Amino acid sequence: MTDRQRLQLEEGFRKGKSHAFRMRCRAILLKAIGFTSKKVGEQTEMTHISVNSWVKRFEAEGIHGLETRPGRVRKPIMDCTDEKKVRRAIENDRQSMKKAKEAWQQASGKEASDSTFRAFLSALARDIDV
Repeated sequence: MTDRQRLQLEEGFRKGKSHAFRMRCRAILLKAIGFTSKKVGEQTEMTHISVNSWVKRFEAEGIHGLETRPGRVRKPIMDCTDEKKVRRAIENDRQSMKKAKEAWQQASGKEASDSTFRAFLSALARDIDV
């Protein structure tokens, strides 16, 4: 490992935007000073297999290889395409969130928990207030 790479990793560990990125930087630094993958995993809450994967990715792509790639997060259950269907369901039965949720589920073919549906309604309400 070069001095420049070490400095980039130390900077990433101290100032990285996400916890995952900081832990990946830390894992590479610990491996560089001779820790086993298993020990590194214990300190960074990763499996030794993940540690080895991140080391390989760092060797191939450098510091930018430790960043989370686009599209690697969970997709939302409900998005802006559901807004009209939710509004229609609410208009048909303003008194019962449960009935409105059931109507939306039938119209969209999707399923969501009560809390997800409630959060989506809250976001709609905030948009209306603005």
